[in-house]
Formats: sequence, C-alpha cells, structure tokens
Amino acid sequence: MMIKGYQEKVLNLYEKKRKANIDRLKQRKSEVYAKVPRIKALDSMITKSFIDLSTSPFKNIPNIDTYIQDLKSKITDLRVEKSELLVQHGYPMDYLNEIYECTKCGDTGFIGPKRCECFNKNLVQLYYVTSELKDILVANNFSTFRLDYFENHRFKNMDSPRKNIERILAKSKEYIRDFPFSDENLFFYGSPGTGKTFLTNCIAKELLDNGYLVIYKTSEELIESLKEIKFNKDKILEDALINCDVLIIDDLGTEADTDFTRSELYNLLNKKILNNKKMIISTNFSLEELMNRYSERITSRLFGHFSIHKFYGEDLRIKLNLKRIH
Repeated sequence: MMIKGYQEKVLNLYEKKRKANIDRLKQRKSEVYAKVPRIKALDSMITKSFIDLSTSPFKNIPNIDTYIQDLKSKITDLRVEKSELLVQHGYPMDYLNEIYECTKCGDTGFIGPKRCECFNKNLVQLYYVTSELKDILVANNFSTFRLDYFENHRFKNMDSPRKNIERILAKSKEYIRDFPFSDENLFFYGSPGTGKTFLTNCIAKELLDNGYLVIYKTSEELIESLKEIKFNKDKILEDALINCDVLIIDDLGTEADTDFTRSELYNLLNKKILNNKKMIISTNFSLEELMNRYSERITSRLFGHFSIHKFYGEDLRIKLNLKRIH
C-alpha cells in the first residue's frame, strides 16, 4: 500500500471540493444578482466597508474609535438588509455563503497544523475502495462466516473447534464494539486453515465500515515497509504504520529471520504499545515456536500486551476443496 500516494490523493480531493464550492457559489451569486440587483449592490458596499475597516488603522482619521464603530454598525445593517432580501425572494439566509461538507475545517482537511477527523475518514474511504481489501472483504465478512464449517466434536481433549470459534467470534465482536474505548490487541495463533485470517478480515471490514483506518500487511510486506522507512526515510509510511487505528500483521513468522527483521519488528511493536495503538496479529506458529524464533523482548510484548486466542481443528481450506471435488 502506497500511503504517500493515498495522502496525495486525499489532498487533491480537498482541492477539488474547494474549487467545486467556489464554482457553485459563483453560480448562486449570478442567479441572485440577476433576480435581485440590490443584493449585488449590498455585497459591493459590504466589501468596501470591510476594506475601509481593515485599512483604518493606517489612516489619519479623527475620532478613530467612533469611525470604526460606525463602520461595524454599517456592515451589520447591510448584512441584515441582505438577509431580509434573500428570505423575501425565497432563498435561505446563508445562500450566498460558502457551504462546506465539513464546517470544522472548511474542506481543507486541517484545523491548524492537525488533520481534521474528516481527513482520516476520506483516507479510509479511498484506501478501502482502491486497495485489494475491498475484493477480499466482499467474501470474508461476518455475513459469510459459517460456524457449521467447524467440527462439533471434541478435538484432542479440548472443546470442539466450533465451541472454540464461537468464543473467539464473540470476543471479536466485543472487540469491535469496544474499539473506541479499549487499548486491547488481539493475537490469533494456530495451525493453517483454522479461520485466523478469515476472522481477521471480518474484523477489518467492520472497522473500515465504521470509518477507522485499518492497515493490513503480511509479515513479509511489513518488513519491506520497515526497510522503506529505515533506508529511504519514508516518514509518511512510518506515521501510517504507527498511528493507524489498527495495524493487522498476518502470517507472523513467514518473514526472513534476520537481525534487521528482529530489531525493526521489536521497535515497531514497542512504539505501538507505548503509544496505545492497536494491533491484530495472526500466525501459524505455536507459542513455543515463537519463543524459539524471537527474542524475549519481542515475545514478552506479544504475550504480555495481546489477548491470545488459539485456533484449532481441521484445515478448512482442504476440507472445502475436497467437498468441491466430490
């Protein structure tokens, strides 16, 4: 996912919104001025009065305070007359004002130096629609989740896979419900084909539909992103990975096992945990295998800062493929 490209597209979107707003305002003015010429004259007088007001401190005017107060009163009177004329002719009072989709930022995307909340919503929508996630989540979502695919008998002296997945499913829905108020992370582990990625995608769809920025990376893709950040100083990508609403890391353990990988993975996990930024991680490795693969610094963060859920049972992908064959 090219985060920088998405951000530039969102900024272009705001530029188009502002241009369209200006064009619509010009059209409304042309319409009103043609119908009620007095309103055009009032606008000219209001503009001239504002110019006089802004330049008055630089002029040698006797009784400057009285002059300024008279100008302000005049502007108020002109505005009142303009509003009354608009209403009399069937227009809303704000018909000749700029009308923004977001009144907080005036369709700029920023309030001062900070992003407006509408910026992130537009980023989410653009990312969702144009990324590979859109097609994946059409098939992988709660409405297509099938409990009957999971065996309903005990499995290796444990509860049945169906009972187990029912618990995890309930936890996942609770996670979505409490998302704005909780700092909880989820860790899914277990053998391949037991529903980890499917359920992760279900959660991702719900969060994306609710306007949250979800970034999905396989562990291999994540390491490539960390290289981009480390060696090419990609601050936008770094900000996205650290500050997105939730970072999903799929197939942890399939990335190359190098000093760089271990160091940068630890740094990312640590930054997100320290900043209370949520994560969902899935892996086919057992907890013991993870402890053998990663340093204690990494596993302590995985096991100490995540709600851990084990998936088990038959490989559903193999099971479904066999059904299709027969």
